[in-house]
Amino acid sequence: MNHYQYRCFSCGQDYLAEEIEPDFRYLCPRCGCADKNQPLVGVLQIEYDYPSLARQIVKEDFLCLPVGEMWRYPQLWPLEFDADSGKLTEIDPLSLSGLALPANQLLRTELEGKSVLVLDDTRNPTLSYKDRASILVALKALQSGIGEIAAASTGNAGSSLAGICARLGLQAHLFVPAGIPAAKRLQIQAYGAKIYLVEGDYDAAFDLSLEVSRARGWYNRNTAYNPLTIEGKKSAAYDIFISAQGKVPDTIFVPVGDGVILSGIYKGFRELRELGWIEKIPRLIAVQAAGSSALVRYLQTGKFQFQPAHTVADSISAGAPRNLFMAAHAVRESGGEAISVPDEEILQAQRTIARETGILVEPAAAAGPAGYLRFRSEGKLKAEEEVLLMFTGNGLKDVSALERWNPAPTGRTPQQWKEELGIQ
Repeated sequence: MNHYQYRCFSCGQDYLAEEIEPDFRYLCPRCGCADKNQPLVGVLQIEYDYPSLARQIVKEDFLCLPVGEMWRYPQLWPLEFDADSGKLTEIDPLSLSGLALPANQLLRTELEGKSVLVLDDTRNPTLSYKDRASILVALKALQSGIGEIAAASTGNAGSSLAGICARLGLQAHLFVPAGIPAAKRLQIQAYGAKIYLVEGDYDAAFDLSLEVSRARGWYNRNTAYNPLTIEGKKSAAYDIFISAQGKVPDTIFVPVGDGVILSGIYKGFRELRELGWIEKIPRLIAVQAAGSSALVRYLQTGKFQFQPAHTVADSISAGAPRNLFMAAHAVRESGGEAISVPDEEILQAQRTIARETGILVEPAAAAGPAGYLRFRSEGKLKAEEEVLLMFTGNGLKDVSALERWNPAPTGRTPQQWKEELGIQ
């Protein structure tokens, strides 16, 4: 029997892994629904026997584990492992070394004169937070004898899956909106993935990928639809916990599109509390672009109404956030809130981050800091509050956004430059 089970977020029904995994079931068999342009119903979460784990895993030993290597504690993942050695089965140990995230992810820096913590995922294997989910999905595929994985993406999940599959010898199939940034499209193609440009938005690509995956029998990595995407993204909570040697921040600003990063990091901190290792889950502040603010509207009205998304922050552009309901739960249960910021503030935050921290982030990753700066300006943070910002993607993934505030300089001859600089 497996050391984990699946639980439906919507109806609460529990399922053994044997009831879900062999037939590629992704949503709850009882109530699951994936309608077009609608949030998913029946999203499955993976649950463990936490009291038993608390007896098996010693907190002090856990805090000595390497950061960015989730396979070092297999008891907390839906993967098969040898109980004696603690190593994953059916996985070449040498292949895992190429999947490790940077050990120094947690940084302290200053932003506009105030000290903040940063979780820097811009240096991950494919330069985004999405590697956390792709790694887990790909390892699960290897253990299950699966060779092809499909996903819809606005770019980062696609390039992440493409790169991780290339490292592990799997074939990736990516369905992406035709208008994704060229850098992300090129990254996907460079890794050898099959790319399918969809005339339409992310929501159209998402729905098409489900239909084609079912018809072709491909394993599907779609965000929230595959419960391992939520599970993989919880790893950030564990990395923060290990890096800070058992301490956790008071407040975390999380950029939100589909809501899976938010849901995943909440689940990670909830598990740390279940294990008895922390007392309180950090307050989670969900930050959305003003042109893609379905979660903000849902928390205000209690209703979802589809609106096409339009924002420079393509990685968090989602008219129908697939994990909307779980994301809303994470905000409420953590005592947080959801806010939206216009593209102008996102680009300004991107500029501020680059020039004050030396880290280049893409617009979606700048959304969280933009929300933080908004909170500060409105006096909504206490002086002693420990704040963490999530840098979820590298700025070179969207060069066109950088061009908006970095106009091309005018060329001059050497003599003209000397005259300009006052050199005789």
